[in-house]
Amino acid sequence: MKSLSSTSVSRRQAIRLGLGSVAAAGVVALAGCTDTSNDSTASNSSSSDSSTSTDSTASTQIDKDAFDSLLAAGDVADDATVSGSTWAQKIKDAGKFRLGGVQTSTLFASLDETDNKLRGFDAGLAQLLVRYILGDESKYEFTKVTSDTRESVLQNDQVDAVFATYSITDKRKEVISFAGPYYSTQQGILVLADNSDINSVDDLAGKTVAAQSGSTGPSILAEYAPTATVQEFTTDEEARTALEQGRVDAYVIDATMQMSSIVKNPGKYRLAGDSFGPEDPYGIGLQLDSDGVTFVNTWLKKIEDEGTWAKLWKICIGDRTGIDKVPEPPAIGA
Repeated sequence: MKSLSSTSVSRRQAIRLGLGSVAAAGVVALAGCTDTSNDSTASNSSSSDSSTSTDSTASTQIDKDAFDSLLAAGDVADDATVSGSTWAQKIKDAGKFRLGGVQTSTLFASLDETDNKLRGFDAGLAQLLVRYILGDESKYEFTKVTSDTRESVLQNDQVDAVFATYSITDKRKEVISFAGPYYSTQQGILVLADNSDINSVDDLAGKTVAAQSGSTGPSILAEYAPTATVQEFTTDEEARTALEQGRVDAYVIDATMQMSSIVKNPGKYRLAGDSFGPEDPYGIGLQLDSDGVTFVNTWLKKIEDEGTWAKLWKICIGDRTGIDKVPEPPAIGA
């Protein structure tokens, strides 16, 4: 299978990333893209964690004005709509939305330290929901989550919802509930740009491969690359650092997250071949059996039908990767 350059994705990959169709040439140029965010844990005013990343800081940034304007124009639910959900009414009574998420996903949720605002596709959806319930998209308290802590913060009632490219699985549905899905992807293989040995999932045989603990990556690798040696890391940054240091040969996680890494670090990485594995739907994590599922699904259908979902995708992903056609969101409740 033909490998990709470090600054491009093929038409097939773009479709499997959930990024829609690309131009007739079949190539999306990603040169000159990055972001400058760092993880932190706090309410809207957050202090940065120390970082060992060597990421570039020259990139195609999100259109802040367009993003902020879209949020400010978001719908606000009437009192009757909110009171119809115990989950939503509890949030309104508290006067704040306790949001679990991440802040270093370039396309999905990135903290801009120049104005301390969280932007990206997941971040935008979350803040649109905050606005829908509370009338103000800034009324949220943020808690950083990892793949290992997403369920626990919901089970311990530390957050009201988790937006974190959160794959819906049967195992997770035993302990939490999901609204959505609102997006879908597959697994992507990230390698260093100068790696010519790995060009497909078959080439992972006998290799040492990084995956995030708590993600779907380890189990999918066990099925599709059973002879690979899998090393699990807590965070995306730790996994990429291991890749950069040569401690692993490749890194496997959702292809959308790999796209973020390529956009953020031009010339450093490439996607090795096509995405693989089962379709990976992203959902919004809620407490088990919460009536918030119905409330959020109704809101999600509303913003999809009204075109807000598509506008947010274009601002956060399409415009930054050169992909024009907006993908169809997955069926809600599927």
